[in-house]
This record gives sequence, structure tokens and C-alpha cells, in this order.
Amino acid sequence: MTENSDQLIVVDAANVVGSRPDGWWRDRPGAARRLLTKVAGLDECLEQPAELIVVLEGAAKAAVTGASDPEFANLCVVRAEGSGDDAIVGVMAAAIAEDGNRPVTVVTADRGLRGRVEAIGAKAVGPRWLLDRIES
Repeated sequence: MTENSDQLIVVDAANVVGSRPDGWWRDRPGAARRLLTKVAGLDECLEQPAELIVVLEGAAKAAVTGASDPEFANLCVVRAEGSGDDAIVGVMAAAIAEDGNRPVTVVTADRGLRGRVEAIGAKAVGPRWLLDRIES
């Protein structure tokens, strides 16, 4: 992460993908890749510029070969080594430590994760917030 005054949006990919029963469980990497493709266009739908971070965990990490997939050059893709929730908290905590005034939004419906990120200064929104923007 670089010093940046743009808002930061961190996406809990597993939670967003899992919010809709569209068969994602049959192809987790494919479902994650479809989400990444849609999130890559999110900046065009926002009123303010944003740094976009998508956290992948488990089998979904196979959607990309590394953090610098050229197809998703405007995204920072984090391939969580362990818990996706812990990776999300780590990413947003580092951003807040770097710039305590920077708005940070975490996209998840996970109540436990929402509590954790809100406790350290992020705003949490549900998957619908993101889906309404990337599917319109």
C-alpha cells in the first residue's frame, strides 16, 4: 500500500461471492475471477476515487497467479495466507495507521468481521452495496 488520500475499499471476496447462490461452490476460482473482473470497473461507478483491495482465501486464491495480474492492474489482490478475515483486518489496520483520516470501507456481511473492522475505524457495508454498483 502506498500513501494515498483516496478512500480505501476492501472487499471480502468469499463473503460477497457467497452471498448469492449461483453455483459458485462448483468453481470457486472462476467465481472469484468473475468478481475481480466486475470489481475492476468499480472505480467508474464511484463519486470519489478509490484504492480497491480484494482479499481472496482458500481455493479462490487460484483465480490469480499473484498480486500483480495484469488483467486486474487497478486492483490490489491479496491472497490470504491464512484467514481471509485476519488479512482484511491487517490490510485496513495498516491503512488507518498510515493515515487515520483516510476513509476505509470494508465490504462484508460477516458480523464478526464487521465488528472487528468497525472497532478500529472502518465503515462496514454489506455485499449488496457492492453488487448494486458493479452489476448495474
